[in-house]
Amino acid sequence: VQLVESGGGLVQPGGSLRLSCAASGLTFSSYDMSWYRQAPGKERELVARITSAGGSTNYADAVKGRFTISRDNAKNTVYLQMNSLKPEDTAVYYCNAQRWRSTGLSDYWGQGTQVTVSS
Repeated sequence: VQLVESGGGLVQPGGSLRLSCAASGLTFSSYDMSWYRQAPGKERELVARITSAGGSTNYADAVKGRFTISRDNAKNTVYLQMNSLKPEDTAVYYCNAQRWRSTGLSDYWGQGTQVTVSS
């Protein structure tokens, strides 16, 4: 299983970025997909989650109204559109795939992509 994030970079406050996570080696449409982030010296936190069929999403309070998670099951890709970025959004952003099976939880992570919001 591979999860490969892209789209990170340096952006000014108020700007936008779109992160992508391309998945392979798993039945993508069966997995709930999430974006997490980890800032220096802080714990990893959930940013946004979307269910396997895309019917339900949830967001951290800090990003509600600014970030949008979506997925394209035909492309095995999940996206995170980030608008009105703030310096406190600076972190490494990780893609996560989860699925509960009869044998337990299948849980996979990408390598992360750096997002830096600074003037």
